[in-house]
Amino acid sequence: MNLYTKEQTESLHEQTFAFTNIEIEDKVMTITLDRAAKKNALHPQMVIEIAYAMHHAHFSKEVWMLVFKAKGNVFCAGADLKAMSGMIEENDSTVPEPTGNLLIGELFNKIHKPVISVVEGNVYAGGFLILAGSTYVIANEGIKLGLPEVKRGLFPYQVMASLLRVIQPRKVIDWCIRGYNLPVDTAKEWGLVTHMSSGENSDEILAGLIAELKENSPAAIRLGLEAFDHIMAAESEHAYLSEMLFKTIGTKDGQEGLMAFRQKRKPEWTGE
Repeated sequence: MNLYTKEQTESLHEQTFAFTNIEIEDKVMTITLDRAAKKNALHPQMVIEIAYAMHHAHFSKEVWMLVFKAKGNVFCAGADLKAMSGMIEENDSTVPEPTGNLLIGELFNKIHKPVISVVEGNVYAGGFLILAGSTYVIANEGIKLGLPEVKRGLFPYQVMASLLRVIQPRKVIDWCIRGYNLPVDTAKEWGLVTHMSSGENSDEILAGLIAELKENSPAAIRLGLEAFDHIMAAESEHAYLSEMLFKTIGTKDGQEGLMAFRQKRKPEWTGE
């Protein structure tokens, strides 16, 4: 974690967060995506807020684990395509800019603390960087899990890398190139989801997981996750995959896909 210093993150409680709510209670940091009107699409400043909070958690001895939640009926719709096209929404966030290239997949690789995602709404595209990066995923029955990038002339490069940490390669690439909605029970079978919820017992499952983790040494867990990251290290690949995404956006198909998405029409592919 090298985008912020420990000293920079010590002012977390003094910052204004525009797109997330951050709470720390009884050794647990909860990060709630708070952009329901935009389906919690990953606005650039939202990603900065997440990175800042995760750096604080990484450095703080008072945070033993993280929980991700989201407001609204969509957990996360992935990257904000309008922002990617240059239409940046103004906001009142005071969270400082990171000092380096922010790659959300790396945040989860480098946090070295357990992360639990409570997924009560649909997840699409870049939202899977959060799920695949989590140690545990509690998901409601019946939600939609989709990778629609290829239908927009794009490809889920960094998502693919994160998914490969938890799902067999052939299944990952098939999902990426066909772009279908994956049933939650299949996601559980594949290992992306660890716990199924009826929608009424997600808090109970979360409380049980937190209580169990608190029974164990936070130092041992932190060092164990650091060792796991070392074994699985692929942070340099996220930089390459980010470059590939922007290369794809620059193709004629990429521009057509984004235009068709904004105009709510079927794209006309040329293969260029």
